[in-house]
Amino acid sequence: MGPWVLISEGWYQEIFLIGRVFRQSHPDVDASPDNVRGNLRDIARRIRRRSVKDAVITARFAGAQTRVPTDRDGYFRIHLRPRDVRDSKTPWHSVELALETDPPVSARGQVYIPPQSCRLVVVSDIDDTIMRTGVANKLKMLWRLFVASAESRVAFPGAAALCRAFHAGASGDETNPMIYVSRAPWGIYDMLDAFFRRHDIPVGPVLFLREWGLSWRHPLPRRAEQHKRELISHILTLYHGLPFVLIGDSGQHDPEVYAEIVAAHPGRVRAVYIRNVSRDAGRVGEIERLAAAVAAAGSSLVLAADSAAMARHAAGLDLIASDGEEAVLAERAAANIGGAAAEPYQVGGPTPFATSQKLAEGELRSTLMQKPGAPPTIVVEPVHRDEPRSPPSAR
Repeated sequence: MGPWVLISEGWYQEIFLIGRVFRQSHPDVDASPDNVRGNLRDIARRIRRRSVKDAVITARFAGAQTRVPTDRDGYFRIHLRPRDVRDSKTPWHSVELALETDPPVSARGQVYIPPQSCRLVVVSDIDDTIMRTGVANKLKMLWRLFVASAESRVAFPGAAALCRAFHAGASGDETNPMIYVSRAPWGIYDMLDAFFRRHDIPVGPVLFLREWGLSWRHPLPRRAEQHKRELISHILTLYHGLPFVLIGDSGQHDPEVYAEIVAAHPGRVRAVYIRNVSRDAGRVGEIERLAAAVAAAGSSLVLAADSAAMARHAAGLDLIASDGEEAVLAERAAANIGGAAAEPYQVGGPTPFATSQKLAEGELRSTLMQKPGAPPTIVVEPVHRDEPRSPPSAR
């Protein structure tokens, strides 16, 4: 059974757990980072993995219990309303899991219940947002996902510090939920866990969208935009009393998904941060659609290749503390990227409607396509924001 990852809605109303049951041979003992042949055998082992459908899982947590079957891919989804969650010094709580088979298999999951101090929820992509993956090149992506070790993977300079800043929040002790969404397959969960710990990225639920469906005939992953959209929408429902921050990149489908999320949940998303990694003309249209949705909602969109630009904007909205911004700058400097973040190009009018008009006139497109050098930093938001700077309390 496993691996599994979990999220929950705080204040003891409901927990939501996703897991998977599958059969798989033991890992290759020679699959060290420098052993290419062993790692290729490990890839084959993961491709040969077989899900267990129609298995029955029993989950017990805080006096509540339920039984659910696995679907055709071996996944199970559990909703439980706790009856008795006792105070704890940690937001992580154990959930008892049992696979009803002969012999039975027992396991424990960890569910995150945010403390009362949290003020927002951060949903972040991983691939080419926090960790360099290269999702635009499928063959390189497969090699990096399956073969590269946690030690050899590269985090974007400042990305880890930015995650820590959002987790700490404006007060420094908010312990805001950090939910990471990845297109990667479940088989690399252990590597991602090691990568997060290596870079001191706040541990949070890591949600994979679905099994890739890899096989020898179909070695590349299936499309997953719809699953990502549904998953984030479900998270918004679970955390119904808190504002959200969305973080992604411009290279794949984050702009498309986030545009629909912002439009479908007006007023819930405080800001969207997109790591601008591409000037591809085909992506600009999707970024424009995201910007239009953000402008209509009166929210903010930041397109930036540099984590420091995101941190500066987030500090300006009181989403993170000023020392969080300083930590991002220090992490950049340690990676030999010095200096302040580039001054952003502002796209906006005095109102959300005026901002939308500037987008319709093509100001965002012209800025993206005509500025020389690295992709520019662009901020799309009303010049005069009516909403308060501090995130509203959910209490």
